[in-house]
Amino acid sequence: MTTAVTRPYTVTADHTPAPDAYTATVYMNTDRDNYDGYEPHHPLAAATRTDGSPLRLVFHASDRITDHEAAADAAYTVGNRQGADDNGQRWPTDIRSVSIGDVIKVTGPDHWIIHLSVDSFGCFSAVPEPTTLITLAGKTRVTRRR
Repeated sequence: MTTAVTRPYTVTADHTPAPDAYTATVYMNTDRDNYDGYEPHHPLAAATRTDGSPLRLVFHASDRITDHEAAADAAYTVGNRQGADDNGQRWPTDIRSVSIGDVIKVTGPDHWIIHLSVDSFGCFSAVPEPTTLITLAGKTRVTRRR
């Protein structure tokens, strides 16, 4: 009898299992008053790659990334062009930086999801899952305001 394996083990060069990871997706607040903080009625647009697919940042669980908030903080740092995620992905130059009022969705290694609003540098508040998600007409990227 053969048994199906639903998830093969991933190994690194030293043959130890790959670490669990947190995935962060940033939702840019497009409301006129977005810098005053997130409100549930504010429209949000997912930060995307140039092909329109969602930009997902990956951070491996470690002594630095121990929980959802640490992963959100790491995403905020990458979103402000201060390095890359654990896969070497940097924040696109044509998308504005992550700011107060934006929301970061973090999925943990246990598949638990939390949405955190950016309140100020290094401070986040848990918020309900946003319901006002938009795609900008004719363009799916949130660019810098001039």
